[in-house]
Amino acid sequence: MKKTFYILLLIFIVACSSDDDSAASGNNNTDNPTSHLQGTGTSSNDLLSSITFKSMVVELVYVEGFEPTQASVDNFVSFLEDRTFKPNGITVEKRAIASPGLSPYTNDEIRAIEDANRTKFNTGDEIAVWAFFADGASASNTGSGVVLGTAYRNTSFVIYQETIEDLSNSAVEPNRTVLETTVITHEFGHILGLTNLGASLQSAHEDSDHPKHCNVDTCLMYWAAETGSGIDNLIGLSQAPQLDAQCIADLQANGGK
Repeated sequence: MKKTFYILLLIFIVACSSDDDSAASGNNNTDNPTSHLQGTGTSSNDLLSSITFKSMVVELVYVEGFEPTQASVDNFVSFLEDRTFKPNGITVEKRAIASPGLSPYTNDEIRAIEDANRTKFNTGDEIAVWAFFADGASASNTGSGVVLGTAYRNTSFVIYQETIEDLSNSAVEPNRTVLETTVITHEFGHILGLTNLGASLQSAHEDSDHPKHCNVDTCLMYWAAETGSGIDNLIGLSQAPQLDAQCIADLQANGGK
């Protein structure tokens, strides 16, 4: 039987560890030592606008042998440039690390890997983002579904690259760059505050059956991007789904393009 594949968003704001709880009470001010330890969506305006931060650096760390395609990285940067105001630019700094040897990865282990390896933090007028590409599966996988990516802090997300590679590039699977780009931009859409997760709704388009997702079936933030049918719909596509007009309006109302 074919498994259902989905992207899982985990939000650590109130009901998680004490570290997450205390961090959520902080703010995003420059040089705040807890500014990267807050809940998903809380840095929406800082990421979207140029009020506090005029540039962005993405610290992209991957386990050796599990680097995303350069096309996917370029697509991610284009997505950021299309939706955020960063007049001083957006840069990506990539590096490889040895395997932590922990697969399947628990959420606590993913946070610990960031804590041990992250070197970029908000400084001056530059906001920092952490992106980790893992060499194994998520411990949250079940017999009927697997996690492809998780946005778990205000500027942090993980991509389960090994799982993505297992599900792409065959004749009956999506193109790897298309799948990578879809997962990366979907997860970062949540970090930007979509849907109703830091960027306030400008119209009633949150899916009541699938909270924090758009109800427009062609939108990047539609829930089916997280299901088997969503994966199937990527087969044969040359590019990832795009944000719909209502999601874009939400970002624009909170300082974005």
